[in-house]
Amino acid sequence: MFTGLVEEIGTIKSVSRKGEAMVLGISASVVTEGLKLGDSISVNGVCLTATSFDSSSFAVDVMPQTYRHTNLKDLKPGSRINLERAMAAGGRFGGHLVQGHVDGIGTIIRVRKDQNAVVYEIEPAESSMFKYIIPQGSITVDGISLTVVQTSGGRFSVSIIPHTLAETGLAFKRPGDTVNMECDVLGKYVEHLLKFGRAQNGTAQDDESEDSRGGINLAFLSEHGFA
Repeated sequence: MFTGLVEEIGTIKSVSRKGEAMVLGISASVVTEGLKLGDSISVNGVCLTATSFDSSSFAVDVMPQTYRHTNLKDLKPGSRINLERAMAAGGRFGGHLVQGHVDGIGTIIRVRKDQNAVVYEIEPAESSMFKYIIPQGSITVDGISLTVVQTSGGRFSVSIIPHTLAETGLAFKRPGDTVNMECDVLGKYVEHLLKFGRAQNGTAQDDESEDSRGGINLAFLSEHGFA
């Protein structure tokens, strides 16, 4: 589990590919402190396992599933990446619950200044992700815990303060570049539980009525003691 507060910007030192499998060598100095074999590290928002390390670098394996569904396949030597160690018990929880399980890739459409901030407009590859993208809600972009400013026209925007821009690899991204996105896990669990409950109750999944599609309505709230 991570918080989405990036600890350092790492640099890709080496990339070894075999089909859709990869081994990444990553130069770093902060996340290697106290690192042990098998520890989890968020690499651009993807939870990966340290398979070897020294004081200035570590290596991770990227399996085909991760290769296909994240932007790690686009990395090359010299690429700058966001790194975060798994959250320590008892530490401050400054971001939000981040699993490092990427939901999809987005493309940066526009970057603009807004006084002391920089606004990034992002278009998800899959529009179905928008059911989890809520204005003023949390989203993880390349491993960074951010707040959704606005959603409109199949895109959403996030506003970045100077400190975040200076301390993360987002500063190196330009329009046309891709980012890994992880939506707030709470919404995904709520959706799954509601679907599971309807299946248990024998609700027809192909019924196109509003009730069977699973909106939270007055009947649902009454049945569960909320109204």
